[in-house]
Amino acid sequence: MRYATLGRSGAVVSNLALGTMTFGAETSPDEAHAQLEAYTAAGGTLVETADVYSGGRSEEIVGAWLSAQGVAARDRLFLAGKGRFPVGVEPRDAGLSRRHLRRALDASLRRLGVEHLDLYQVHAWDPVTPLEETLGFLEDAVRSGKVSYAGLSNFTGWQIAQAAASVRGRFPLISMQPQYNLLAREVEWEILPACVANGLGVLPWSPLGGGWLTGKYSRSERPVGATRLGEDPERGVEAYSSRSAQERTWRVLDELRRVADAHGGALAGVALAWLDAQPAVTSIILGARTVRQLEDNLAGNGIRLTAEELAALDAASDPEPSPWPYGAAGREQRSRVID
Repeated sequence: MRYATLGRSGAVVSNLALGTMTFGAETSPDEAHAQLEAYTAAGGTLVETADVYSGGRSEEIVGAWLSAQGVAARDRLFLAGKGRFPVGVEPRDAGLSRRHLRRALDASLRRLGVEHLDLYQVHAWDPVTPLEETLGFLEDAVRSGKVSYAGLSNFTGWQIAQAAASVRGRFPLISMQPQYNLLAREVEWEILPACVANGLGVLPWSPLGGGWLTGKYSRSERPVGATRLGEDPERGVEAYSSRSAQERTWRVLDELRRVADAHGGALAGVALAWLDAQPAVTSIILGARTVRQLEDNLAGNGIRLTAEELAALDAASDPEPSPWPYGAAGREQRSRVID
């Protein structure tokens, strides 16, 4: 495990984070606790939660483990939470209003059994609530001691820039959590540059593309059995019909296999190594159903890719934007060289 400061802060976190979205849904409490044990034993420090994960059950499971471990275990961890969606309240009582976020944060602290969170992230943009209202709540949460740092999740580039410009030193806004992997690189066009420009550390979710980058899905047959897509082939952004229809998906997997063979490792390890090499990324959020899956991902943390391997993976996974504004013509227009 390697360590770095998160965004424009002095907080140090491990380069791999443990996501807890599966806890209480796909992962039993005992298996979840075993994952926490394996992750912390490997030197991991960043545990990522959200109130919407299993309707609050995930936080309860993490809280039970923290309680059993004692104060020392809590102090070793950098605990990150998120709020925005309705959990145990009326659907209309959601979003990023002061009212909802106050209730959401207090409920998360109660389920986790802690007095404060190291990082509290707003889970997505809310077009209904004025941004200043949301930022005002985050400022108060930091000043009250309930939150050490604030962050964003699933914001677009202009939304990141607007939030960062409005904060301007009022409180520490230090992170952004987007989807980012070899099959979802569009964040490189606006979102990652906005993060770098505003001192936000990037915490990618779905680093293995919902299982696609492990190589377990086939072009010739639809997934079946005890996998996410086997149980629900049209699940979310990783739906089989849409991903399998893209030639780029299979081009990326072919290149992953080639590089993995050279390293004697699994495809997942190479996919994580590529993401870990991206300069904006601070800590990669691993989400696993089982301890075995988590241990396999942790085992790949030692892979270091050569410049040639990174370039080959870049080429295979290029999302191929149109020439302008994100393609070659747009990049050339925005460039300037002084001889």
